[in-house]
Amino acid sequence: MTSAQTKRSVPGPEDITRVVLDNGMVVLVRENHAAPVVVVEGLLPTGSVHDPAGKTGLAGFVASMLMRGSERYSFDEFNEIIEGVGANLSVSASDHTTDFGATSLAEDFSTMVEVLADTLRRPLFPAEHMARVRSQKLVRIQEREQDTQQVANLRFYETIYGDHPYGRPTSGYAETVSAIQREDLLAFHAGHYAPQGAVIVVTGDVSTEAAIELIRAQFEDWRADAAGSAAVQQVAPAKADGVNRLFYPLPGKYQSDIVIGCPAVARSHPDYYAVRVANTVLGRFGMMGRLGEKIREEQGLAYYAFSSQDANLAAGVWLASAGVSPENVDVAVESILSEFARLGEEAPSDEELSDSQAFMTGVLPLTLETNEGVANTLLNMEWYGLGLDYIERYNDLIYGVSPADVQRVAATYLRSGRYTAVVAGPPNAG
Repeated sequence: MTSAQTKRSVPGPEDITRVVLDNGMVVLVRENHAAPVVVVEGLLPTGSVHDPAGKTGLAGFVASMLMRGSERYSFDEFNEIIEGVGANLSVSASDHTTDFGATSLAEDFSTMVEVLADTLRRPLFPAEHMARVRSQKLVRIQEREQDTQQVANLRFYETIYGDHPYGRPTSGYAETVSAIQREDLLAFHAGHYAPQGAVIVVTGDVSTEAAIELIRAQFEDWRADAAGSAAVQQVAPAKADGVNRLFYPLPGKYQSDIVIGCPAVARSHPDYYAVRVANTVLGRFGMMGRLGEKIREEQGLAYYAFSSQDANLAAGVWLASAGVSPENVDVAVESILSEFARLGEEAPSDEELSDSQAFMTGVLPLTLETNEGVANTLLNMEWYGLGLDYIERYNDLIYGVSPADVQRVAATYLRSGRYTAVVAGPPNAG
């Protein structure tokens, strides 16, 4: 496929309309009339980084309560409308954002935007629903604390980030969720839900002008002062030095789960794409890269083994995960660390690198085949300030990473003197 063909077939400046409303909300629209469906995805710049002390999980609790009743729609009315038109609507919280989405037939698009606006702007947080939502959250937290994979992942982030907000689970802890009261929900919504910095993306069978006017009608009169994303600049980086090896016994379990990682880069760092490509070589491509080939296929030590790059706004980590039999924990840990070191000592071959890059660039067009994929991609482009031509530049960003770049970032970030290793499993695995 030529460069010109690629530019015509993917979203770009020519067919994405971007408008900033008077209240600071950004609207992106891309038409696609292949099917009578419209997808809305968006975010508000507030999340768990704004949870107050002792109330971890508050942002998530607020998001979970939004669809429990608003000024215009009761809980039952909300569900009747959504189910009656065969649509769906969701709201959830993450570190820096509260994310929302809706999918409906084109003929029901205006109804969905009206419901979404009332849900986000005017929730009532009915007291009779708090106990039910709290109970559901506590059950999920209890299940989390008995799952070896989730425990290893959670304790890894707690250890490597310490008091950094990224070290706390968005879902909270049993004691913090139990402490949240209705007044906390109201105060969080009043203090953090606002249009400034919010983003709404619309893709599908709708005219650009109609979509923008509808969103203007429902959102442009929203005026609220909120803390928004100011806290992004206040968080500290992840721990940079030392080795932490921790074991968490879970009686009655038969598998051990391992998470090993190091501080790496934030999303805006110049090394982001080099780390992303290097991570694909290490533990994503094919049978999960070098980790999967060595630890799972060749050594037969793991049920699964892969690596991840977690690059957030203020900091990032580069980690590997594996599930093993308890008796294989020590050798699996050493094998993972050995692969970390090898990537920093030996540049990948041209073939290994090109295969990984082809995989990475081949996945994106598949993502863009659906309205949901396009909407999610445009949302990320806006949130991270990547520009409307990002998709057109993506291949160059990936293929611009050389074998020497892969080796350099591995040697820089996967250092033997500063990693955190967490194992969760049966008591005899430690």
